Amino acid sequence: MAARGSFDTRLGFILAAAGSAVGLGNIWKFPFEVGDGGGAAFVIVYLAFCFILCYPVLVTEIAIGRKTQRNPVGAFKALGYKKWSIIGYMGLASGVLILSFYNVVAAWSFGYVIEMIQGNFGIGEDFGVFITDALKVGLYGVIFMSTTAFIVSNGVSGGIERAAKILMPSLIFIILCLLAYALTLPNAMEGVKFYLVPDFSKLTGDVIYSALGQAFFSLSLGMGALITYGSYVSRDQNIVSAGAMITLADVGIAFIAGFMLFPIVFSQGIEPSGGAGLIFITLPGVFETLGPNMGVAVGVLFFLLLTFAALTSTVSLLEVPTAYVVDEHGVERKKAVWGLAFVIFLIGIPSLLSNGTTEWLTSFIQLPGHDSPISFMDFVEDLAADSFLPVGGFLIAVFAAWVWRKENLNEELAYGDPSIRGGILLKYINFAISYICPLMLGLIAVVTILDRFLGIQLIG
Repeated sequence: MAARGSFDTRLGFILAAAGSAVGLGNIWKFPFEVGDGGGAAFVIVYLAFCFILCYPVLVTEIAIGRKTQRNPVGAFKALGYKKWSIIGYMGLASGVLILSFYNVVAAWSFGYVIEMIQGNFGIGEDFGVFITDALKVGLYGVIFMSTTAFIVSNGVSGGIERAAKILMPSLIFIILCLLAYALTLPNAMEGVKFYLVPDFSKLTGDVIYSALGQAFFSLSLGMGALITYGSYVSRDQNIVSAGAMITLADVGIAFIAGFMLFPIVFSQGIEPSGGAGLIFITLPGVFETLGPNMGVAVGVLFFLLLTFAALTSTVSLLEVPTAYVVDEHGVERKKAVWGLAFVIFLIGIPSLLSNGTTEWLTSFIQLPGHDSPISFMDFVEDLAADSFLPVGGFLIAVFAAWVWRKENLNEELAYGDPSIRGGILLKYINFAISYICPLMLGLIAVVTILDRFLGIQLIG
């Protein structure tokens, strides 16, 4: 077996795992989910789900990885349950497909940094034109994927850990700078009120479902990323407390990102439920109103933030198949990384072309219940991110509680912190993994698959 590597420090592992969780889902998707969900009520439900539902799955994934010191496929084989390695294969497929379209969105973010440096605030109005320029966006995608591959190719400690120690503090610093500035804008407090003062009349079944899905997606669960990162952790690490810190970091950055964005939105009288277009279409025009110098500075910082957040996630997404190829097939890391990066970029070309460049990919498939065809990129997202991940999380919970069994999970969790034996936290993790997580994740999976692919809406 080829050399695997490991994290040198506890901080490095926490930053890398938090970086895996912190991504476009926190900076781009979370704010518009909050806007669509009516504000503070969505935030409260999201925070509750992160700790009640997601934290137990998170520490379970890390525990499986550390116990076996293997990738998501090899981990189940090493535990003696070869048939359950289907979970790992599903995670691999999820990671590859998500990275293939995630790289396209990351390329948009990187491209917007370039546009903001040039003072091109009109890029928002020209967003539809920008994303159809396959050569330009493709070049940005090549640069971004190459950067991701360069980091991963340098190994766990020399690449992933070192990058996380730079990117994560930089990301937090940029958010705090933008937050401090946003709070000085006129009418900023209206944005803060929308974000922090709940109106529970807006809490519908659909909002609760969206908050649950956002919590699970934002923590990178169900795709094997945390099994992989857990496999690089030493036995003396306290993964129960590390998991709590990872969850806090992810939730905290998402929360601060919303805190930063809504004062900007409300200062310009913009509808907060602007959806995904809020970031790429609306905000450049907002930055222009801040004046030429300040607008460029804030615009560059914002899209640099988005780019850094994307990079911390693409690193973990590429590491999952890399660990599989290195562990199971003995391929040297650098060859595995660059080969996989090339293949995944090719897989992402249809997504690149499905935003108006090529008609048949833009109107790729007409699914039951949809008023119009969806793009290839949307189809891949529905399949890999919205469907595979909750199914993967459901299966991991069932496996840990009822197949591998809670006693073995508890033994692994107790390494690094024997004091948790018999404690209320461990009892809760056991209960959640046995009942709450399978029930809720199974519900998400069923509702999503019926809605996305059969047009059957169980929650309105």
